[in-house]
Amino acid sequence: MPENVLFVCVENAGRSQMAEAFFRKFASKQFNVSSAGTIPSLKLNPIVIQVMKEIGIDLTDQLPKLLSDDMVEYSSNVINMGCMDKESCPLLFVKDTIDWNISDPKEKSLEEVRIIRDEIKSEVMNLIKTLEV
Repeated sequence: MPENVLFVCVENAGRSQMAEAFFRKFASKQFNVSSAGTIPSLKLNPIVIQVMKEIGIDLTDQLPKLLSDDMVEYSSNVINMGCMDKESCPLLFVKDTIDWNISDPKEKSLEEVRIIRDEIKSEVMNLIKTLEV
């Protein structure tokens, strides 16, 4: 049975979507991956879509999803992308959540979002190495 990996942020419009896409592209088929937000946006951040397209990953059909208790319960690895307050991201305070503390790309420049994208890719690649051992 594949392990479930879940990436979580507030709006599920940027960081967690990028992490899900990288994990899906680079991890073995022994994992199911998803992402969700505590207060999902209506659509993905257009700059996030653009910077991912630059490296050959198309997120145009992705939609933000609402985080559910079942998603957390049935995930063997839950990664909080960086929200820090209990109001918008109570998941941070759940036992065994990995916290990456990555900046939110919302209202950032194209160059800043590229840096965030590359940081997320690096974190995802490290996570994959850890999980596949």
